[in-house]
Amino acid sequence: MDRTDFYRREQHFTEEEQLIRNTTREFVVQEFLPEIQDAWRNGTFPTDLIPKMGALGLLGASFPEKYGGSEISAVAYGLIMEELERGDSGLRSFASVQGGLVMYPIWRYGSEEQKMTWLPRLGRGEAVGCFGLTEPGFGSNPGGMITRARRDGREWVLDGNKMWITNGAIADVAVVWAKDDEGTIRGFLVETDRPGFSAPEITGKMSLRASVTSELVLESVRIPEGNRLPEAKGLAAPLSCLTQARYGIAWGVVGAAIDCYETALDYALNRKQFSRKIAGYQLTQTKLADMLTEITKAQLLCLHLGWLKDKGTMDFTQVSMAKRNNVHMARNVARTSREILGANGIVDDFSIMRHMANLESVVTYEGTHEMHGLILGEKITGLKAFD
Repeated sequence: MDRTDFYRREQHFTEEEQLIRNTTREFVVQEFLPEIQDAWRNGTFPTDLIPKMGALGLLGASFPEKYGGSEISAVAYGLIMEELERGDSGLRSFASVQGGLVMYPIWRYGSEEQKMTWLPRLGRGEAVGCFGLTEPGFGSNPGGMITRARRDGREWVLDGNKMWITNGAIADVAVVWAKDDEGTIRGFLVETDRPGFSAPEITGKMSLRASVTSELVLESVRIPEGNRLPEAKGLAAPLSCLTQARYGIAWGVVGAAIDCYETALDYALNRKQFSRKIAGYQLTQTKLADMLTEITKAQLLCLHLGWLKDKGTMDFTQVSMAKRNNVHMARNVARTSREILGANGIVDDFSIMRHMANLESVVTYEGTHEMHGLILGEKITGLKAFD
C-alpha cells in the first residue's frame, strides 16, 4: 500500500486504472524528474518529452478510438493528472491544456473535419495547442472579453489580446474565443503561423517556471469559415472546457501534496535533533497526521467525482468544490512540509519550494478560490452574489 493510500482507495481502481497510474508514475520518475531542476532554474519546459507523453497516451487517452484515444475512465484520467503534478504543476498544466482545453472543445464543438485534422496529432504530441480565453482586463469575468471576430465574406478577421496562456509560444494551433458583430461568443481554431498572430512569452515568473506562458496577439488575423467551431456559441462553450480542466486540476494538486508530504516524511525519519529523529517529536507527528488526513479527504473527493463523471452525472459546481478544496489543501501541505525541512526546505534540491510556488498560480487560474466559493454559494442558496 502507498504511504498516502490510508483509506485504501486503490482497491477501487480497475486493473487498467492501476496500469495507467503506474505507467505515468514511471514516466515522471524516469523521464521528467531528471530534467526538472534545470528546467525550473532556466525557466523552460522540456519539450523533448511531448512526443513521449503522446506515445504513452497521456494527452488524449480519454477521447474515442476514432480520434486516436482509448476512451479511458475519468478516474484513470485523474490519476494521470495526479502523477504528472506529483512531478510538477507545469507538466500537468501542459497535459490538461492539451487535453481539456484544446482537444475537448474540438471534440465537443468542432466539425468532423476539424476533429480528424487535429485530434490524432494533438493526442500523439505531434502538435501542441493552447486556449485563448483570458484577456489582460478580463479573467474572472470572461464574458466581458473585447477580442472581436468580424465576418468578411467566407473569412473571419480576429483582433484582440489574450493573456496568461499556457503553451502559447510553442503552440501550433490556438483555440481562440471572440465576440462576433452581434456580441455572441464563438470559438475559432487559429493556426499560429498565420499573418498577424504572435505569442510573446511572459518572462520573470517566480511560479510555474517549467511551463510556457504567453500573451496572444491577434492583429487582423484572417481565418477561413472552416476554422470556426460550428457548435460553439455563447459563453457556456468555453466554460464547459474550463470544467474539464478544473477536473484535472482537482486531481493534479493531490499529486503535488503527496510529493511534499512524502518528502517531509522521509526527511523527518532521517533528520536528528537533540539525539532523536524529528519524526519522533509530538509536534512533527501531529503535522504529519494533519497533512495525511487532508490528503486522504482530497483523494476521496476526487475518486467520487471521477465516478460521477464516468456516470455522466457530474455537475460543474461539484468540480468547483473539488478544485477549491484540493488546491487550498495542497498549498497548506506544501507550507507545513517546508516547515518540517527547516532551512533545507527552501533549496531546489528538494521539491517542496517548487511545488509551493507553483500552487500560488494554480490557486488563481481556472477560477480563483474566491470565485469557486461564490459558485458554491449560489448553488447552496439559489442567490447569485455577483453579476
